[in-house]
Amino acid sequence: MERFGQSGCAQQPVVLTVPGLNNSGSGHWQTVWEQTRGDCHRVDLGSWASPARNAWVNRLDAAIRETAHSHGAPIILAAHSLGCLAVAWWGALQNQPYGWPVAGALLVAPPDCDRMETPETIGGFGPVPRGSLPFPSILVASRNDPYIFFERAHSIGKNWGSTIVDAGHSGHINAESGLGDWRFGQSLLDRLITIADAQIPGQQARPFPLGAREGARELPQAI
Repeated sequence: MERFGQSGCAQQPVVLTVPGLNNSGSGHWQTVWEQTRGDCHRVDLGSWASPARNAWVNRLDAAIRETAHSHGAPIILAAHSLGCLAVAWWGALQNQPYGWPVAGALLVAPPDCDRMETPETIGGFGPVPRGSLPFPSILVASRNDPYIFFERAHSIGKNWGSTIVDAGHSGHINAESGLGDWRFGQSLLDRLITIADAQIPGQQARPFPLGAREGARELPQAI
């Protein structure tokens, strides 16, 4: 089903990138996507160096509402690190109808905010929400991420109803990981966009082809 804005033109899904602590710099895949794709727009969460959960969730909510109002199109969230926790808390607190206006989320390298050694700067985002997210999601986890054990990321993804993708040994999947435009990440994003483009506002989403929400599975490493 196509959606039409005030101009009468078909509305394509809009991607909102949600960075983590200290924002995403010039070499980060989020920044590269914003520069090279025509559908990605960054959410300004503010207070990048000293984040507060409620403030970030409120800013994310405002960005989602503004985008939904101005575009009338499905929204895909492409979050990294602490931005994933902002997305999870938004999903837990806003109780949107499944799949609308947020029709999907790519959640990359969420940190474990429940570990005893969690830095104080991100500890306020814990405890990590355990409920299923109200939209299809893909959680991408690395086996040598310094901020979360792979098994813990897998557990979080299962709680969220996410399809879990093994990114191999990719560190924190950030600029230091040397991913460039991260073509594999874009392929995952494009899968979510394809699903979102087929959704009908306010109705139950179609089955997620990457894995059932009740039993998320791992995909083979593909980067």
